Amino acid sequence: MSREPINLTLPVERAILVSAPFKRSSAKHFVDEHLQELARLADTAGAQVVGTLTQQLDRPHPGTYLGSGKVEELKERIKELGATLVIFDDELSPAQGKNVELIVNTRVMDRAELILDIFATRARSNEARMQVELAQLEYLLPRLTRMWTHLEKMRGGIGMRGPGETQLETDRRLIQHRIRILKERLADVERAREVQRQGRHTHFRVALVGYTNAGKSSILRSMANDSDVFVEDRLFATLDPLTREVEVGDGYTVLLTDTVGFIRKLPHHLVASFRATLSEAREADLLLHVIDSSHPAWEEQRDVVDGVLNDLGLSERPLTYVMNKMDAISAEDASSVRERVANLMPNSLFVSALEPGGLDGLKATLLHSMRNQRPILEVHIPAANGRLIAEVHRDGEVLDQRADDDVIVLRARLDERTIGRLRQSGVRVIVTQGVTRSTSPNVAAVPLP
Repeated sequence: MSREPINLTLPVERAILVSAPFKRSSAKHFVDEHLQELARLADTAGAQVVGTLTQQLDRPHPGTYLGSGKVEELKERIKELGATLVIFDDELSPAQGKNVELIVNTRVMDRAELILDIFATRARSNEARMQVELAQLEYLLPRLTRMWTHLEKMRGGIGMRGPGETQLETDRRLIQHRIRILKERLADVERAREVQRQGRHTHFRVALVGYTNAGKSSILRSMANDSDVFVEDRLFATLDPLTREVEVGDGYTVLLTDTVGFIRKLPHHLVASFRATLSEAREADLLLHVIDSSHPAWEEQRDVVDGVLNDLGLSERPLTYVMNKMDAISAEDASSVRERVANLMPNSLFVSALEPGGLDGLKATLLHSMRNQRPILEVHIPAANGRLIAEVHRDGEVLDQRADDDVIVLRARLDERTIGRLRQSGVRVIVTQGVTRSTSPNVAAVPLP
């Protein structure tokens, strides 16, 4: 007798999206864009959006976020549309989420929980999985009461006497213990990452930062000519930092790193957990803030990213704005974008990761930035020391060379690591242009005329 195969596929959640901007905030002007972004997040998480609900608020209701009448309307919409999930575009307090669930009798989640769920499904490396788990546990901790309201205190009796610890208290203690373990393990990962960064100290390091789906991975893939770089037209396609060596011209190479994308209302637990990953951006010599020029709300997205960079202490790092996806807009819109960017962010770049030659301007900028951050020096090396002369030619850019009796004088651009090695060898180094961090007495600074 044949048996029907068992279908283990989970039913698709039918979601209603809820947006409730404040009346006096700029968010009320972007309700449609914000709901579209929330819909993309829901789609990325595997949910089907069946409806939306909006309300402009003077202030959130302390118990239900929405007004009581709107909550009743939400309850009716759920019945009408057969929804199984409600997703709020704002972060709810534990009490607000619990109260709305009780009223509408349907699972409720907020934007932060949705983003955490997406990160959990897309984390690939062990580090990313630990970071997401840490963020989830820190989000969960204050919401345990909501999840365990069906449990009662352990009753006394034979074999049950003792401290009378509740299941809630047990779970809270276990979660706090797990959080400590994850933080210790991530600290170990960061120490290992620091060792790797030290090995790359001689390279000029560039980090791609920006809003999610702005095209950072496409830029890395094109510049590195590496088809293994994962690219997908979805939010948060990249969670782990990925570094490739990229040629920028005249024999120079830079280390280009793709970092996790940011998004509006990014959960603060997630930002804190990914600090180790984002330290790649903190150690970069230059940040490239990639912006999707084809997005109607690109200015808001730029402000979101700048705000996160400021929170991470990266606002003082050298930064260049890169307007990407110029191939995706019409000539008329491109002209408008260029004019707007010229007023807001002078010296920005306009690129396309998909068009042939669309990144040539970016490569030229990286080459120029790299040269500007490397001082020009005069290096006096005894002519008999061929090893050091060869090292300068190998690791630097020699602009000219002359003989002065038994000394070879090289005029070259050098990085700090090479300058340090020359200094330890007793070589006389004179800075003729630019700045070096070296404080050695063997490194003299010559004022420019």
